[in-house]
Amino acid sequence: MRWSRVFLEAIGYDLPPNVVTSAALEDRLAPLYAALRIQPGQLEALTGIRERRIWNPGTRMSEGALRAARRALDLSGVAARDLGAVIFGGVCRDNLEPATACAVAAGLGVRGDAVVQDISNACLGVLSGLCTVANMIELGQARAGIVVSCESSREITDIMIARLLETRNMEVWKTSLATLTGGSGAVAVVLADSELSLARHRLAGGVLRAAPEHHGICRWGPDTGIPPSAPMVMETDAPAVLTHGVALGKETWAAFLGELSWKKDQVDKVVCHQVTAGHRAAILNAFSVPLERDFPTFEYLGNMGTVSLPITLGIAAERGFVAAGDRVGLLGIGSGLNCLMMGVEW
Repeated sequence: MRWSRVFLEAIGYDLPPNVVTSAALEDRLAPLYAALRIQPGQLEALTGIRERRIWNPGTRMSEGALRAARRALDLSGVAARDLGAVIFGGVCRDNLEPATACAVAAGLGVRGDAVVQDISNACLGVLSGLCTVANMIELGQARAGIVVSCESSREITDIMIARLLETRNMEVWKTSLATLTGGSGAVAVVLADSELSLARHRLAGGVLRAAPEHHGICRWGPDTGIPPSAPMVMETDAPAVLTHGVALGKETWAAFLGELSWKKDQVDKVVCHQVTAGHRAAILNAFSVPLERDFPTFEYLGNMGTVSLPITLGIAAERGFVAAGDRVGLLGIGSGLNCLMMGVEW
């Protein structure tokens, strides 16, 4: 995928008010740790995550997404009336139907011939939404669009802690570890065509690769599918995700460089999906990308699913890590397995 007239205009985000440390989660798991003889401190030691944030109880995903959307539009040169697409890319949603994007569009006052829909692609939902909007802009179907998401880890974390305390089983602990890395947040990304753009961060193109044979190694949802008829479950075979994810990432990275005609050393900065310290080191080492070219946030925000990468990009830009003239690689991977990488000429 190559785009010539698509620009990343603004990123707006909203972070929850409640900070939850890894130590606090382990305090809740004290009976499990005692039964399995697990030493406190393992959660942070194994993941590199010190803390994460959670929403207040009862927060709807459209609420956080709408706040982020308004901030993004305020930062951009785009008005709500210019939007030809409102796409919600979160794993968490207000309802199975209608699309959560409808609530966001209503809040922004977007209607008429705009595309308003949800896109679901595990942790790649926002990047997949950006591809959709970028294609619309490149084809002349829209002058601008906004991709939003909001994720909440509170509910699934509570469910899995209750399950761990009930089972007190080491295998359940291992497959639940990834759940305990979860954080929460909301994000909105505005794309615009060359005539509307003021920011001039050109979205150059992207590449995707799929390895769906590994779809069973990470799952989140009702245990028997949708419609829900059983308790929620989140299970991750972390070693398999790392092994197969790195392999798929290497394949996608090579294709990404070729598609954009970039050499590895010409990629000035990278922003990855935020998982754990181990995943970060393995991915960057596999790509031969120095750690100093990457901007991480997982230590204090955890894994926020679809919003992790775009929020991290927004913070990196705010702090001056990403600067004018940089070629930036956005390196996303999600369960399925799917991998999507996009390049921005900042």
